[in-house]
Amino acid sequence: MTFPTSPVGDARLAANLMHFARALRAAGLPVGPGKVLQALEAVEAVGLGNRRDFYWALHSVFVNRRDQRPVFDQAFHVFWRNPDLLKRMIGMMLPGMRAPPSPDQKELSRRVADALRGPGGPEKEPEPEKTEIQVDAAFTVSDRELLQAKDFEKMSADELAEAKRLMVRIALPVAEAATRRYSLDPTGPRIDPRATLRRMLRQGGDVADLVRSRRRTRPPPLVVLCDISGSMSRYSRMLLHFLHALSNDRDRVYSFVFGTRLTHVTRHLRHRDVDVALDAVAGAVQDWSGGTRIGATLHEFNRVWARRVLGQGAVVLLITDGLDRDAGEGLGREAERLHKSCRRLIWLNPLLRWEGFAPKSSGVRALLPHVDDFRPVHNLNSLADLAGALEHTGPRRHEGMRAWLKGMT
Repeated sequence: MTFPTSPVGDARLAANLMHFARALRAAGLPVGPGKVLQALEAVEAVGLGNRRDFYWALHSVFVNRRDQRPVFDQAFHVFWRNPDLLKRMIGMMLPGMRAPPSPDQKELSRRVADALRGPGGPEKEPEPEKTEIQVDAAFTVSDRELLQAKDFEKMSADELAEAKRLMVRIALPVAEAATRRYSLDPTGPRIDPRATLRRMLRQGGDVADLVRSRRRTRPPPLVVLCDISGSMSRYSRMLLHFLHALSNDRDRVYSFVFGTRLTHVTRHLRHRDVDVALDAVAGAVQDWSGGTRIGATLHEFNRVWARRVLGQGAVVLLITDGLDRDAGEGLGREAERLHKSCRRLIWLNPLLRWEGFAPKSSGVRALLPHVDDFRPVHNLNSLADLAGALEHTGPRRHEGMRAWLKGMT
């Protein structure tokens, strides 16, 4: 099948490619205005004479990783599926999409369908009334329960929006830790001699009752190190919404993101408006959806930030899949130093959602001996279960963590 010859620079074709790029972005691909310009240049280079050349020209621009290819492939064939479109590509009318998803890619197809139906997309051809389907999109109690157990990677656009709203309601109570300060308490275990003497002086030197005090308690600081590399992009975007809600719900929450470098984003996430906050984070981060250098970024954190934010027994959440571009070089040493500097080190890994997960990569094997708890983070339920780990007041090393270490040896 071939395309008719037509001027590639036509403004209407540019508008159609822009709609296609918006659909890919809504489906989860990192597509910006620069990609649209590159797509126009690629189509200009290959022309419109062959559908296969057109496909691979856009593929070379919009697809950066292997896991993005199924989304692009479905979006392309759905968006340009009508054969009549080949004769009117320069026109503003684009094909409607009603392609049923294949059974093995049902969830992925839903995301692509939601993206193509979103605002700003192409116009749709009228359909026969007999095929019109009306769907009640209201989230009932049972729908919400299913949503809480659903993987972020498999959620549709509407489900992701609902999940972001539910994240605000998740509370993470951290077990309070004793500080060095004392406060007066009639039943306290410690006698306060200075307060007792002041009471005696107020009574003219007569014998007075002993004044007792007790140590003050306060939730320790919470430090979050979140991986934003390409393999974590789908989860890290959702977790940033969670970190925003957490930062605005309690004090002393310090947030960092890392890929090939470390970026401090605490100040950005404290803005009350989540959209403004995430826009500020996007402007501050230079290595979004790139590679991962966990050892190098932990070294920078230990050298520059550890003394500033790990005081008073901070709890550290390390969110990463453990896939290190440097093959774990120096990672074990830096993880050990981080573990010794904090109260608890909890590793959240989305790969733990798979029952057959095994610590085979060098990065995972280097991290495991130095963490106190190892938990999945792939849906709303996993975030809610995190509260149990933060309330843990027993030995640092969790029983499940001991089992992981035993399996490695």
